[in-house]
Amino acid sequence: MDIEARIRQFENMVQPGADPDNDMAWFSLGGAYAQAARHADAARAYLRCTELNKDMSKAYQLAGKSFIESGDRPAATDVLLKGYAVAAAKGDFMPKKAIAELLTSLGVEPPKVEQAAPSPAAGGSFLCRRTGKPGTKLQRPPLRGPLGTWIADNISAETWNDWIKQGTKVINEMRLDLSRDDHAVTYDQHMYDYLGIDEELLASLGLQKA
Repeated sequence: MDIEARIRQFENMVQPGADPDNDMAWFSLGGAYAQAARHADAARAYLRCTELNKDMSKAYQLAGKSFIESGDRPAATDVLLKGYAVAAAKGDFMPKKAIAELLTSLGVEPPKVEQAAPSPAAGGSFLCRRTGKPGTKLQRPPLRGPLGTWIADNISAETWNDWIKQGTKVINEMRLDLSRDDHAVTYDQHMYDYLGIDEELLASLGLQKA
């Protein structure tokens, strides 16, 4: 599916009378707009996602990035400051770090906020790359190939289980049929965003985003 078809698909999903309160659809629409270099539209879609799901720190990060790329620095600063607080409160280490870097690029010092304490259930010595918290190492790669190995080496079992819950929400809210290639691509893109897997990392594993 080409980018314009993907944009139409997600635009149709969020239309009044369809599913306009679907945060996942808005998030995917933002990603499609960004891929098409429609940065102002991407920023607005990601911002709508944060209004519907105030805990999705990645959406704040990508909204701020899109506002920067569209030339709206005040809007970028505002959403990034909000997102930084959300990421810190939730213990989302990778989005927090990325948001801090974006704020610094704008000449804004990241605020001092209280960091979430490690979960009592995550008391192992394994350090999760996504959250920066100690947790439990996965007993085996959850996927085949180099990506599954990377996840087992870098993502805690607690974070992976959180993704499974989020992934179920993605499937249900976006009505995905994973036997369809285009739907599987959408699911994978959400997984990459949730786990902090970017194009550079995929390339290092000999993979690429669809």
